[in-house]
Amino acid sequence: MSKKELDNEMYDANLISLLDDEGNEYEFEIIEELDYKDGHYYALMPLFEMPDEEDSENVYMIFEDIIDENGEAQLAEIDDEALLDTLAELFEEKFDEAMYEDDEEE
Repeated sequence: MSKKELDNEMYDANLISLLDDEGNEYEFEIIEELDYKDGHYYALMPLFEMPDEEDSENVYMIFEDIIDENGEAQLAEIDDEALLDTLAELFEEKFDEAMYEDDEEE
């Protein structure tokens, strides 16, 4: 999916629009990013209804930041289930840390 970033100053959100192979545009909020081994990964929350998910508000997707054959930045789905599981665990740890820090500030 190709990416183009949008800044939403009103909500202080970091938004990104992705285009699929058919040219359909989908908007996501970047909720976290991390570096793991030789890759850079994003956790994105869809800002649209996920047809296969009952509770789409608590769903996030993980993409890898890659450079395509034309030298352009792309976000790619991750096919390796073991890598995806590892990344999900790492993102969940980061989410927990952020929630713990928010609780301490209150």
